[in-house]
Amino acid sequence: MKLINREIVYKGKIFDVAEDTIEIEEGRVTKWDLVLHNGATAIVPITEDNEVILVRQYRNASNTEVLEIPAGKLEKNEDPYKCAIRELEEETGYQAGHVEKICSMFSAVGFSDEKLHLFLATNLKKGKQHLDEDEYITLERYSLTDAVKMIFNGEIQDSKTIVGIFTAMHFLNM
Repeated sequence: MKLINREIVYKGKIFDVAEDTIEIEEGRVTKWDLVLHNGATAIVPITEDNEVILVRQYRNASNTEVLEIPAGKLEKNEDPYKCAIRELEEETGYQAGHVEKICSMFSAVGFSDEKLHLFLATNLKKGKQHLDEDEYITLERYSLTDAVKMIFNGEIQDSKTIVGIFTAMHFLNM
């Protein structure tokens, strides 16, 4: 397989859409749509009591409020680590004494090139939220055990949050 041509068919604020022409074998080509995205970070804030701090916010795709770990999109050429620290403080008001990268993943590799970098934040210190003008976020804290139950009963459905919680538990040897 080989990319022959990419035509940008939509330019947006958060992502662009391309129509790619792909040679699937010699003499055979096909068209694929691809969402182009700068990438994002997400951070799993864990308190000293092994509680995860989640943000509840309205998401248009689900037309409901969703429980998520703090996250944000990368600006062009932005360092994912710096973005994660910024998003943690902006969305939760917390600063972390220790931050480590736990994994990277494609959020929806079937149709998007968005790469999501996940971090774990511990040794938290409470500060003040710095929400964007269009953000309406409430904070909720759950034990990691309860968060896992919430995944399995459908209360937590966001993929980055699910991966983040399970990966954080692995890193914390829980």
